[in-house]
Amino acid sequence: MNSKPFLDLADLKAMAAAAEAEAIKNKWAVTIAIVDDGGHLLWLQRLDGAAPISAHIAPAKANTAAVGRRESRVYEEMINGGRVSFLSAPDLAGMLEGGVPIMKDGQCLGAIGVSGVKSTEDAQIARAGIAAIGL
Repeated sequence: MNSKPFLDLADLKAMAAAAEAEAIKNKWAVTIAIVDDGGHLLWLQRLDGAAPISAHIAPAKANTAAVGRRESRVYEEMINGGRVSFLSAPDLAGMLEGGVPIMKDGQCLGAIGVSGVKSTEDAQIARAGIAAIGL
């Protein structure tokens, strides 16, 4: 039987704390979502001042990154590049930059999605969270 690594509660807390610290350091009001490898929500944190819609967008970005096994910005770039038919892809609602998969030894453990500021800044926050667990 095969085995695989997975995110535990300590990982979630460490990533969320690091992502929150990055956002606060830059005075960015965002929502942070962490999902497992199937895109199921494990953590949702809306910082003070974050827009209510960000609590819907962040999990969608995380889900897209986890099930697609790539950053959500890849889908945004494909669509912006003219492949608009990709908008009909099933179950991918967060095709905007800001969702980053959590990868270890070629395996996807989940993803972090962030929403609330510029998409590059959302991704910066997500990467800061992932770095907290040494990945």
